Amino acid sequence: MSEQSSNAARLVILISGRGSNMLSIIQAIQEKHLDAQIAAVISNRPDAAGIVSAQQAGIDTQLLDHKSFESREAFDASLIQVIDRYQPDYVVLAGFMRILTAEFVAHYAGKLINIHPSLLPKFKGLHTHQRALEAGESEHGASVHFVTAELDDGPVILQAKVPVMADDSAETLAARVLEQEHMLYPAALKKLIDEAKANTP
Repeated sequence: MSEQSSNAARLVILISGRGSNMLSIIQAIQEKHLDAQIAAVISNRPDAAGIVSAQQAGIDTQLLDHKSFESREAFDASLIQVIDRYQPDYVVLAGFMRILTAEFVAHYAGKLINIHPSLLPKFKGLHTHQRALEAGESEHGASVHFVTAELDDGPVILQAKVPVMADDSAETLAARVLEQEHMLYPAALKKLIDEAKANTP
């Protein structure tokens, strides 16, 4: 990773798959659009392609296989221990396919960020693109938001919108939203980091 300023925000990114949003954040940092450093990338799936991408970018990586734990609570408690070693300013969920316990969410209150493929509060949960089409929406998009104990319910930081075309399928709509996600996540993190700097005495 290229050098950041001494007061760059520290990020820990959690992934479960290829980590395309993680890659967009890495790129924003490398191009100096985002004054942050990625302290670690952590995956709950050993086969997550994003882990290799993070290692190639020189980022510390950790694997914590959720299948090795007896309960969701035990996994989350261990995940907290791993994350806290890196003392992050923000914990960034980038395709992390786990429902987190209330204890985990409370531990990172105000620091835990997620991206969701809809214009929240519309279409919380899964299958957002198909549901947007079925509802006859004229626009759709993505939201970056703080994570709270209720699924996809935390305060929205930033949104990106795309028009819904007459001939859209869930797949074409998803692809267009994902393009926006890759710009939206770094922009939302920049907004948070800039606001935090402005409020620091």
